[in-house]
Amino acid sequence: MSSDNWLVYIIRCRDNSLYTGITTDLQRRFAQHASGRGARYFRGHEPVEIVYHEAGHNRSTASRREAAIKKLKTKDKWLLVKESSPER
Repeated sequence: MSSDNWLVYIIRCRDNSLYTGITTDLQRRFAQHASGRGARYFRGHEPVEIVYHEAGHNRSTASRREAAIKKLKTKDKWLLVKESSPER
């Protein structure tokens, strides 16, 4: 198994807030968040959809990228999402 199978992702919540995390299995992790078995953040924010993801990271680079995204202002996170999705 490759060590570069980590992803950084952003989930849009029902209240339009954004949650950033890392995982090796995006669909599994979203299902965990949706069922209440994921991050505590989702106890007050219902996850709606994955709006952004980056592949090709190892655990270390994924963690650093997650931290960098979390430091962005909300408007800059939305810009990142918009730029990555041509259909938006």
